[in-house]
Amino acid sequence: MLRKMVVVFLLAGALSLALVSLGLASEEAEADTGHSVKMWLALASGFGFSIVAAGGAYSQGKALTAAMEGIARNPGAREQMFIPLVLGLVFIESLVIYALVLALILQGKI
Repeated sequence: MLRKMVVVFLLAGALSLALVSLGLASEEAEADTGHSVKMWLALASGFGFSIVAAGGAYSQGKALTAAMEGIARNPGAREQMFIPLVLGLVFIESLVIYALVLALILQGKI
């Protein structure tokens, strides 16, 4: 199941990169009508951010599940698990925020 999800996320990421490259490559080709470029950039930023948001939510859920299972097995390890858990969640969320910034930059080109 996990391997299938990884493949789906990789293919979706490749699709969003392809959409961005198509949008940027056709910018010079269609200088008179910028409608096609804007369409590709909007699709790429929308797909890209939705993929990153879904991946971030999934990984945060897995991290919290693992932490709660660890605490349930050994309640005394709660203090040792707290800081690494919070740091991991912060790093995951920072990647999602970075993707949001990139999506907003792409939307600004429209």
